[in-house]
Amino acid sequence: QVQLVESGGGLVEAGDSLRLSCAASGRTFSGFAMGWFRQAPGKEREFVAGISRTSTRTTYADSAKGRFTISRDNAKNTLYLQMNRLEPEDTAVYYCAATQTSVLVVFTVPNQYPYWGQGTQVTVSS
Repeated sequence: QVQLVESGGGLVEAGDSLRLSCAASGRTFSGFAMGWFRQAPGKEREFVAGISRTSTRTTYADSAKGRFTISRDNAKNTLYLQMNRLEPEDTAVYYCAATQTSVLVVFTVPNQYPYWGQGTQVTVSS
């Protein structure tokens, strides 16, 4: 079991930056591949970015490439998502997710992640 708590969301203007954090507790953080997802009103939850256990591999949705950076600090049990040049289309609730794995892979599908945080709202005004 791992507990996840997101923070760092807020209301910003288009072009601004935000850094989301996800604090993990419970089992050894380095044993989990991690991901960021988001869900806008009326839309399905979508993959944003993922990172392997030791940061060896990262994967981004096309919408996030070049603007967002996922990272993790296993010593601090924390996952991050640096979001730059935010757009109104980025408005959503952002969730971090975890899945325990022994391999260095990135997972991109929501049902591959059994553990989820409660989400943090990001609102980007035009």
